[in-house]
Amino acid sequence: MSSSIEKLKEIFRKFPTVGHRTAMRFVYYLAKQPKEDINELVTAILQLQKSVKICQMCFNPFEGHDLVCPICQNPGRNKNILCVVEKEADLQSIENTKKYNGLYFVLGGTLLMMRKEDIGKLRIEELKGRISKATFSEIILALNPTPEGIATSVLAERNIKEIGFTGKITHLARGIPMGGELEYADDETLQSAFDGRK
Repeated sequence: MSSSIEKLKEIFRKFPTVGHRTAMRFVYYLAKQPKEDINELVTAILQLQKSVKICQMCFNPFEGHDLVCPICQNPGRNKNILCVVEKEADLQSIENTKKYNGLYFVLGGTLLMMRKEDIGKLRIEELKGRISKATFSEIILALNPTPEGIATSVLAERNIKEIGFTGKITHLARGIPMGGELEYADDETLQSAFDGRK
């Protein structure tokens, strides 16, 4: 295999959820594309690198000249609530509902999905610093109800309590999804549904 194919494959393998086969599909797909399409892709990536920055408060990527994203700057947001999410896509999903008006913090991953050398990339220390500099009355740990998400929630909650946070620490409710049927729900989902009943 040529070195250029192998090198590009290894770059794609660094992408989330991309394994060997998918990376190879990407490489072979690009190899068949006309030069104009490749140039368009390269230009878009360079523009992304040039224009997009990471918010210094919540770590959400955004475009602009400021150091802080529009959400964190918005005076209409509720400054008393902080929603902690695993990744940027989770933040965007919550924003799309238009049901939450507080602030955010992007952790950058989960505990168990990271390799040992990447654990330090989880922004626990930054989260503690963010909470210490504000007066939040509630922190919502909006992490996925997976083993990885639960382990990360436990870690985050422990660290939040260690810095003397006295407000509420809450988690998203879990249970039977809208349109779901009890017959097909697993034991854990049913248990969560009963525990979180209103």
